Amino acid sequence: MITLAEIRAAHTRIAPAAVRTPLIQLDPERLRAAGITPPSAAIYLKDESAQPIGSFKLRGAYNKIAQLSPEQLQRGVITYSSGNHAQGVAYSAKALGSKAVIVMPSNSPQVKREATAALGAEIVLVGNASSDRKLKAEELEAAHGYTMVPPYDDPAIIAGQATCGVEILEQLPDVDLVLSPVSGGGLLSGVSTGIKLLAESLHEAAPKVYGCEPALAADAKQSFETKTLTEWPAADTSRTLCDGLRTQSLGTLNFEHILKFTDGIVTVTEAEIRRATRLILDATNIVAEPSGAITLAAALFHADELPPAKKIVAIVSGGNIDPNLRAELESEPLATTV
Repeated sequence: MITLAEIRAAHTRIAPAAVRTPLIQLDPERLRAAGITPPSAAIYLKDESAQPIGSFKLRGAYNKIAQLSPEQLQRGVITYSSGNHAQGVAYSAKALGSKAVIVMPSNSPQVKREATAALGAEIVLVGNASSDRKLKAEELEAAHGYTMVPPYDDPAIIAGQATCGVEILEQLPDVDLVLSPVSGGGLLSGVSTGIKLLAESLHEAAPKVYGCEPALAADAKQSFETKTLTEWPAADTSRTLCDGLRTQSLGTLNFEHILKFTDGIVTVTEAEIRRATRLILDATNIVAEPSGAITLAAALFHADELPPAKKIVAIVSGGNIDPNLRAELESEPLATTV
């Protein structure tokens, strides 16, 4: 299990690359203008789209790669990712003088593929299953001596993502509830651990931390409720609009941290995800991809499944939305996205 000292060290280590992202309170009047009755709780968005690569993934990737030896950096790094972690690894490798090879699924959004290539990474395309890209990355790792930078199941990755949770508690000490997207579990395990360990060190009551997941890819919720790590078929998880939340199971280490530090997981429908993505476009100055908007969907449409709260932080994990999807959402009347 990672420690608060490791999270603090990660925060210092990633400072040259990752930014301290803003916490932005939703304006009730702008919500009302967008057709939503404002909830009684104040909702704050943790805008991870403000990172240089447009998502939180830079935190963990840079923390991992910055700890490699000169020899490892010279040989290069490899990972498997649907997009945002790919960009995190490509950006970090470039900043630290290393080569990056990224194994991506063929159904990853074009915008994420192009952004990864623009950072100088070599891209290898495989099938849509999480297992396909992991196996191919491991094959190339063995053949070329690359160092693997896992997307979530790694202590350095979890410690890097945990810095987001530490920032939230520092920015809003009286927050009652923090909502994080969950797929492989890197962000949720890190944020939960960071928040709970920091609160414990301050001898203060910790806020509740909940994961938010598409109902069409609800393996994490099933795993959490049964206390047994569960894997869903790629044919099921790939149905969701949230391309960043299609991983078939939680990572083993992530699951251990989630069981210890996370308070619950809720699922959200595709219609609710679409509505929340459109709402962020209409009611804020933030651009969110569906995987990042899922937390607002949970806060607005599943309050009855969440603990009572006066102040809620919804982590907008990324803003790398496909331009065609954005145009489609913005062209729809609000009523059709409910």
